[in-house]
Amino acid sequence: MNDKTPASDKAFLNVLHTRKPSSKIPFWFMRQAGRYLPEYRELRARKNGFLDMAMDSKSACEITMQPIRRFGMDAAIIFSDILVIPYALGQSLDFVQGEGPKLGELSISKLGYGGFSKLDPVYEALGNVRTALNAEGFSHTALIGFAGAPWTVATYMIEGGSSRDFLKTKMMAYRDPEGFSALIDMLVEATASYLIKQIRAGAEAVQIFDSWAGALDSEQFNRWAVQPTKRIVDLVRADYPHVPIIGFPKGAGQNYLSYVQNTGVSALGLDSQVPVKWAAQSLQPLAPVQGNLDPVCLLAGGDAMILAAERIVETLKGGPFIFNLGHGIHKDTPVEHVEALVRFIRDNG
Repeated sequence: MNDKTPASDKAFLNVLHTRKPSSKIPFWFMRQAGRYLPEYRELRARKNGFLDMAMDSKSACEITMQPIRRFGMDAAIIFSDILVIPYALGQSLDFVQGEGPKLGELSISKLGYGGFSKLDPVYEALGNVRTALNAEGFSHTALIGFAGAPWTVATYMIEGGSSRDFLKTKMMAYRDPEGFSALIDMLVEATASYLIKQIRAGAEAVQIFDSWAGALDSEQFNRWAVQPTKRIVDLVRADYPHVPIIGFPKGAGQNYLSYVQNTGVSALGLDSQVPVKWAAQSLQPLAPVQGNLDPVCLLAGGDAMILAAERIVETLKGGPFIFNLGHGIHKDTPVEHVEALVRFIRDNG
């Protein structure tokens, strides 16, 4: 695709390109396609698990489109997972019902790029979604590609799945920084290549999810979160200098400031713990911000949800802002709550 594609008819892209507030606040929600939707659950019942759906370009396209048809978000994000990179590098991956992702024992010497054709369905799905958006009357909706940040993906690869303390990963980073650097270097190269191919396939913006950035102290945050992300941004920009890159260093706290100052990302995704007044004063002058309603507040719904959304909008609407959640939609969220939030944003944004 042309990396200079005009964005005048897409509010989401306009905020990212112009870095100015929009007359109507654009919105999308992390994990907007997923288990809270009955149509998703119906499709999943016919498939052989999560990876089977994500690696099937037709299913991934259909799942990506489901929330757009219901709610008309300003952006669609391709249905996939951050762990497809280690899967393509050769580490075994399975999604266990009720337990989440499980990865096989890591042997860095056995990783390689020979299996990257496994990711072809992701690119095919992106092309399918671009076609579907135009065909179904959603030409105003932008398409987002994404990947996990090297630090976060490395934690899954080393821990073998989700972790609470990241003990194995931190021990390796402290005791064997050269070995850990080798893994991070491989992930930087693989992630940049993956994002570039997603853009080539149809993504109009990309997001880098550093879901476990909050586990790092400030020095390690700079080494393992900021610097690898900067390298990815530089590599992507070498091919696509005008495509927006959103960084989401969840849990980074005050390190958000050094992140936006030193990575070169186009915009920041804010987690729910970031004070919006601080974000408006310290972050929004530097880059557009996206966020940050607590997903549990959406799960609860009612007056609490509307009041929280109102505070976020009132505080951030004076600058470049995209409404989103501070993390992904909870699987038990009633569809009616999402509908109510969408109505609020449209009426007050």
